[in-house]
Amino acid sequence: MSPPRTPAAATPLPAEWGRTPLTVVMPTYNEAQNLPTMAEALMALPLEGLRLLVVDDNSPDGTGTVAEQLAEKYNEPGRTRMGVMHRTTKDGLGRAYAAGMERAVAEGAAYVLQMDADGSHPTGKISEMLGVALATGADVVVGSRYVPGGTLSDAWKAHRKLLSRWANAYASGILGTRVRDITSGFNLWSADALRAVGLGSVDSAGYSFQVETKYRALRAGFTVMEVPIHFEDRTAGESKMNLAVQLESVAMPWRLRSRALRGPAAGKRSR
Repeated sequence: MSPPRTPAAATPLPAEWGRTPLTVVMPTYNEAQNLPTMAEALMALPLEGLRLLVVDDNSPDGTGTVAEQLAEKYNEPGRTRMGVMHRTTKDGLGRAYAAGMERAVAEGAAYVLQMDADGSHPTGKISEMLGVALATGADVVVGSRYVPGGTLSDAWKAHRKLLSRWANAYASGILGTRVRDITSGFNLWSADALRAVGLGSVDSAGYSFQVETKYRALRAGFTVMEVPIHFEDRTAGESKMNLAVQLESVAMPWRLRSRALRGPAAGKRSR
């Protein structure tokens, strides 16, 4: 097995761009071991406008308490760098993301970044993703495993890599998109795109949230770009993927396609 990769250094941005209000929304369930490391890495980024919002689904391992302690550590007088949103039940990653992203936009974020708490997404890529959005006007920037330069952890077995590629080809083929990593959970969104997507009406409770929201953005006329990332395997804790989530992910592209065939997308963006 190859040794762990050294995290990529953050891409330097112009000072004005670094002050852009950017909220990282990070859902958690039993991530008490991982969260301190993730928070430290995010707080160290040269992005003055960055804020972390942890959305905890009442984790039995005390993740919510750990998040509150971290917020107390990193928040400064007159500057909130970290917030915590406590939900009373565990009702799906998608719903946790939707709640956190809605709150981030309501609190003034110009961009919102989705990010897992397990260390699989590279914090060093966040500045680059924000820079791409600001330089090109892209409304969604996807941290992609499947564009040139994108890679997967050596810890992933061949069948897992094959399944991941198949899931992307399956969803994109049914929906007719050119997004190479439509299932990616590492995405930067403009506030305008999130308002148009209609987070409150998203049906997906689990990982298919990633597919549904990107498809809605594309249907509404927003620009989606991809940047290559290295996707690392989690080092602590357990995956939240279960049979119900897998079945939803299989069915959701067909539901989205059926709705699209019934009529034009609501709120289509004017060009």
